[in-house]
Amino acid sequence: MKFLFDLLPVLLFFAAYKFAGGSPDASYALATRLLGDGIVASQAPILIATAVAIVATLGQVLWLIARGRKVDTMLWISLAIIVVFGGATLFFHDATFIKWKPTVLYWLFALTLAGSALFMKRNLIRALMQEQVQLPEPVWSRLNASWIAFFAFMGILNLYVAYSYSEDTWVSFKLYGGMGLMFLFVLGQGAMLSRHIEEKNS
Repeated sequence: MKFLFDLLPVLLFFAAYKFAGGSPDASYALATRLLGDGIVASQAPILIATAVAIVATLGQVLWLIARGRKVDTMLWISLAIIVVFGGATLFFHDATFIKWKPTVLYWLFALTLAGSALFMKRNLIRALMQEQVQLPEPVWSRLNASWIAFFAFMGILNLYVAYSYSEDTWVSFKLYGGMGLMFLFVLGQGAMLSRHIEEKNS
């Protein structure tokens, strides 16, 4: 359920883009009504999808606060980035900003993990997982490094797809490619760790 909750803005972004693209006249009229004149008809789907993603992410935060639950740091960061880059896309009517949003988020995660390890001597992956499993120190270091490399790679890959293929392909990649690669990476990590994991209570 948490995975689906975290994925909700991406799913709604994808659905809104596809729905708007399938109804060009209605989506153009809606985008013009919401954002004013000066919009090219072909921009309407990405602008509507961006607005939906901003509202969805803000809704997640407000829903958690209303229920008295903690808002994860990752969600706060995601909200800040979608508001800044998504807001710039809506204000300037330019999809470039929203296309950079995943890359900025990926690279921010990579820099946070790397900076914490280099300057604070703290392995954030270990801090997140050590309550569930115990691993030898070298394995924790490799695990942290692999996540840094993965996030850095995903940031580059997002820009490659965004600038080498159509907007529609990028939107599909954002859902299927991004989530699919994340799933495969986590499976690979699990396979690697299965040789080393020692249950904490064993």
